[in-house]
Amino acid sequence: MHPVPLKFPLVIRPFSCPGVSVLMGVLAVSVSLSADTDWPQFRGPRGDGVARDSKPPVEWGEGKSVRWFTPVRGKAWSSPIVQDGRVWLTTANDKGTELFVVCVDAASGKTLIDRKLYDIERPQFIHAFNSGASPSAVAAGGRVWVSFGSPGTACLDARSGQLLWERRDLECNHYRGAGSSPILHDGRLYLNFDGSDRQYLVALDATTGRTVWKVDRSVDYKDLGPDGKPESEGDWRKAYATCQVAELGGVTQLLSQGAKAFYSYDPGTGRELWRIEERTSHSAGTRPVVGGGLIFFPSGWSQGQLLAIRPGKAGEVLDVNGSETNSGSLSVAWRSKRNVPKKPALLLVDGLLFGIDDNGVATCWEASTGTSLWNERVGGNFSASPVCADGRIYFCSEQGKTTVVAAAREFRKLAENQLGDGYMASPAIIGNALLLRSKSGLYRVE
Repeated sequence: MHPVPLKFPLVIRPFSCPGVSVLMGVLAVSVSLSADTDWPQFRGPRGDGVARDSKPPVEWGEGKSVRWFTPVRGKAWSSPIVQDGRVWLTTANDKGTELFVVCVDAASGKTLIDRKLYDIERPQFIHAFNSGASPSAVAAGGRVWVSFGSPGTACLDARSGQLLWERRDLECNHYRGAGSSPILHDGRLYLNFDGSDRQYLVALDATTGRTVWKVDRSVDYKDLGPDGKPESEGDWRKAYATCQVAELGGVTQLLSQGAKAFYSYDPGTGRELWRIEERTSHSAGTRPVVGGGLIFFPSGWSQGQLLAIRPGKAGEVLDVNGSETNSGSLSVAWRSKRNVPKKPALLLVDGLLFGIDDNGVATCWEASTGTSLWNERVGGNFSASPVCADGRIYFCSEQGKTTVVAAAREFRKLAENQLGDGYMASPAIIGNALLLRSKSGLYRVE
């Protein structure tokens, strides 16, 4: 039996940080699309893992190009984010009973804030592969937002660490632990809650924490999964994916992947615009990438596949495993079932789509056609999403090896670098530096 999520009241704390104005701009806060000296959310300024005008090193190791290392307590897989020279992380103890937020000075590596936010008396079950602090933070406008899923979501002042508001009433049974990171757009904080008991998406006012809208997933989860097990087993309802906002066909859309379905919503109202159903898969765990009029995402575990989707019109629904998969506006441009990532997200660079599967096989596809240009084993196991800068891709393994390859139509391995005790978190890039969160701490490599 997994513990039932505890119920907590909404707590709204007034914005009263000394020396900071109320900032009407926060009412329209969004992550900057040009400040690549910052990495203010999971997968960077545009949420796609690509850094512009940055030249991080190709080679490093113990005693070589390591500017600093800062130990970070606990077990946590959240990725570092950076805003205004400060690196933000969340962490937890092994049992998930103590949840922390940590702030590190990006220049020196000095720990500026190490604050326990929550004591959890009865934590939900967390799979040994996951952690109690896997969702990454997001920052903008002098504030930072952190989420641990059902245990709590909070907004902090980015200078003092003062708690401005928190929500502890957003519930689901995460079943194996939370994984979806919050994102910001147009003054709203968006979060996925796809658990074994309920599945929904919520938009919160970024300034106050109050609910703007909340919508349940429209897919019916009452049927059995393809393995014949009851849906109450949990995995067939579970997802870990992070949202993305994109303009498609002149319409701003919130793209959100749940279990068995990928959805487009109106970010202002929460109205579902269209959806893709993939009922033979579950537990989606990546953030989609968008380009060339297509949306790219792996469909999840089990019989997962990589899908390239042409976005649809309002009201359209498509079963990607049905017979009519390429008719109408909403359609499958191409698909691949070979070496599809489950946890690492994709990279889209200059018309090429790059990915690495969980077992260490990297692939380059032509994004417009799905043609596989190369498929190479780089070795290791992978959970971290790759990043790209200066025409190079960085693949960080769970064993602490970073393989650097050219972001090109031909496979060229440029370097292999061993450092630390393994990477579950995805890297951040600021200026010409890589921030690598290992299982025990944070490195700045430059």
